Amino acid sequence: MGEAMVLFIAGHSGPLELVHQFKKLSAGAELNVAVGLSKLGLRVGYVSRVGNDSFGKFLLNFFDQEKIDRSHVQVDSERPTGFMLKSVVDGGHDPSIEYHRRGSAASCLGLADNPAEYCGLSKHLHLTGIAPALSASTLELAFQMAVEARTQRRSVSLDPNLHPQLWKSPKIMVETINRLAQQADLVLPGLSEGEILSGSKGVERVADFFLNLGAKQVVIKLGAKGAYFADSHRSGLVAAVPVERIVDTVGPGDGFAVGVISALLEGETLQQATERGNAIGARVVQFPGDWDGLPDRKQLEQIFPRS
Repeated sequence: MGEAMVLFIAGHSGPLELVHQFKKLSAGAELNVAVGLSKLGLRVGYVSRVGNDSFGKFLLNFFDQEKIDRSHVQVDSERPTGFMLKSVVDGGHDPSIEYHRRGSAASCLGLADNPAEYCGLSKHLHLTGIAPALSASTLELAFQMAVEARTQRRSVSLDPNLHPQLWKSPKIMVETINRLAQQADLVLPGLSEGEILSGSKGVERVADFFLNLGAKQVVIKLGAKGAYFADSHRSGLVAAVPVERIVDTVGPGDGFAVGVISALLEGETLQQATERGNAIGARVVQFPGDWDGLPDRKQLEQIFPRS
């Protein structure tokens, strides 16, 4: 569940205000994960809203193209589809991003948009901390979907994906995301995010914090240092996959989530899932778009061959 957006990537490097040509793609943290899981052959459904406009139609076509079930993506005739602009930078630095999503169709998702019976047929629910930050109604929906999934013993993953500018205050952000993490089986923070949410320093303390909240598994992204995994039985560090050239720093976290979630759904261990997450994240960072580096099954075997 989340907001699907239209993404405009600058046609050349430089400040956004000096760019005259853009390439139109799709974006959204939750959508990126849905795309990645679908490419690996998993059956994926999406819960969202888009506007009854050209951007919304573009996204609906994209869902079909990526074989994502959009039967519960509502078309809103009163509100627009959100979009974003992203710059191109050299040297692996973070790009500039502008979001245009205030009052968007997806920001008005609410309890009435919860397809409970449909979701009950699934094995797994993936959420991020973005959709709950968009409005009071999206927050209600995220909690309801998470609680229902947990009650029905379907697994839930949460990528905190902190965007402080979307929240009224850092305190509200931390309290809300931590309450949502209590409903998650798997929490996937970056180290800095985990330290903000836990109020502690270091991977072990961050992992213990989320395990004590009720998560069964925690995987902490450490960038060039790899990732740290932990559950009630085992913990460890998985080395990063070397990357010769970083093209775009936006999207590898979603690729990492694709790797971890898909591996766990296929019965792999948490360590093996973390290794797959590292491999996919390293591939995504070498492509300009948010999702164009996500591998299909054949490409996954090439970058992460099974033993």
